Formats: sequence, C-alpha cells, structure tokens
Amino acid sequence: MSVETTAPPGEREAVRAVPVRHHGRYITAVIAIALFAAIIHAFSQGKINWGAVPDYFLDRRILDGVGQTLILTVLSMAIGIIGGIALAVMRLSKNPVTSSISWFYIWFFRGTPVLVQLFVWFNLGLVFEYIDLGPFYKDEWSDFMTPFLTALLGLGLNEAAYMAEICRAGLLSVEEGQTEASHALGMSHGKTLRRIVIPQAMRVIVPPTGNEVINMLKTTSLVAAVQYDELLRQAQDIGQTSGAPVEMLFLAAVWYLVLTSILSVGQYCLERHYARGSSRSLPPTPLQKIRATLLSVSRPKGVTA
Repeated sequence: MSVETTAPPGEREAVRAVPVRHHGRYITAVIAIALFAAIIHAFSQGKINWGAVPDYFLDRRILDGVGQTLILTVLSMAIGIIGGIALAVMRLSKNPVTSSISWFYIWFFRGTPVLVQLFVWFNLGLVFEYIDLGPFYKDEWSDFMTPFLTALLGLGLNEAAYMAEICRAGLLSVEEGQTEASHALGMSHGKTLRRIVIPQAMRVIVPPTGNEVINMLKTTSLVAAVQYDELLRQAQDIGQTSGAPVEMLFLAAVWYLVLTSILSVGQYCLERHYARGSSRSLPPTPLQKIRATLLSVSRPKGVTA
C-alpha cells in the first residue's frame, strides 16, 4: 500500500518505490511444490525398505566399489586428456596425413556409443585367440583383456575424442598473432605450444574438462556390463543377495550424487581460479550467494530516493 505525501512548495516530493508483484512466480512455485509432493506420495506407496540404504551405505563392498569407480575415473580421464591434446594438435597440423587420422579417430569414437565400444573390446577374444606384440608381449587374449583393461580402454579412448574437440577449441581461442610473434623470435613450434598457446588455452579448456570429469564418473557405471566390480555392480550384487535390489540402486544413486557434488565444488574452484584476469569481478562463492540472498530478504522492500 502506497502513501501519498504532499510536499511543501519548492521542495521535491519523496518518491516511494513499490516493487512489482509477479503473480506468475507464486503460481509456478505452488505447481512445482504440488508435483514434488505427488512424486513423494507415489514413492511412499511402494514397498521400499528405506532402512536398507543406510545399513549398507558404508558396507565394505560398496566402499570398494566407490574406490574402483574413482580409480577408473582418474585413469580414464588421464588417457582422455593426454590423447585429446595429441589429437587436437594433430587435427590442427598442416600435415594432411596426421590431420586425417585425427579426424577419423574423432569421427569414429564420437559416432559410436561407448557401451558398444566396451562390448567390442570385451568380446575381441572371440576373434583373436592370442595377442602378439613381437618380443615385447605375447599371451592369450582372455588373459590380456581383463575387465579392468576393457573398462580403461573403452572409456579412455572414447573420452580422448571428446577432449580433442575441447582442446582444439582452446587452442583456436589464442590469437594467431601471438604464435607468429613467437616464431619471429625464433621459438620452435613445440616450444610455442608449451609456453605460449597452451597456458592461455587452459582458460577455455578447464571448464568443459570439469564437466567431462563429472560425466566420466557417471559413465563408469556402464562398465558393470563387462563384469568390472565398480560401484553399480557391487550394489547390484548386494541387492541380489540381500533381497533389496531397488534399494541398492537408490544407494548407488546417493553415492553418485555425493561424488558428483564434490567434483562440482572442485570444478567451481578451478573455474574461479582461471577467471582471474579475464573478468572484472570473480563469480561469487556459494557462501557469498547465500549471504547476498539473506541480505536481500532482510532488506526493506520500499526504497526512497
């Protein structure tokens, strides 16, 4: 409710600012809360033993699966990042042979599902009885291609194709004038990449790489199909023996949420670090966002000028 005041002659009348009411926001909030309550009610009708989730949350087999998931994520991303940088450099090369090889690799691995690639690696023993690398290594394919190596190659080589495009975008974001200037100073192409181009390209490469790490963590659940004992497979095995298969899937989902939340915090810190120098003000931290929200709520709505 606004109050009108009469100002004396010669003086400016005080203006009372009244915030605009957005009724659509309230309606949308009510609908969202109603839908959320309906979903909770629907799940409450099922015969779900919710007590099994905390009972097995810190089970030794679950923790072992979490550890294997993290190891597989780190190693697969290492292969993906190293391979992606190499493929990006090859793709930008003026050599038509290396550029074509890189293009074909990216086209093939991005164009086929990662689950299909995992099955291909896992079943190559049906067509290759032995693996023969000459004087370096020779063994039966079934002994060589273990579930761990299948998962590592399937995820790592597939990730290299996506990282190649991310790295290529980062390298192209650096102005060509800087490369030309470094060549004019006598620097080789390799030294120019290491000291001039790649350090500046990291600002563009790091944020999407953080997303790829989070995606990789979730994609590791696919390797349960090739008999690798990661988090999902351990949860499925416990579910079959305990008679609570659905509850163990919920438990695995909770663990994935915990791990992805931790990785999201790390990604945010990296993005904030690399934002220095590129923006006038750094993005607010979660605590700063909460503080700003609380201050905006406690601040009076009427503003006088």
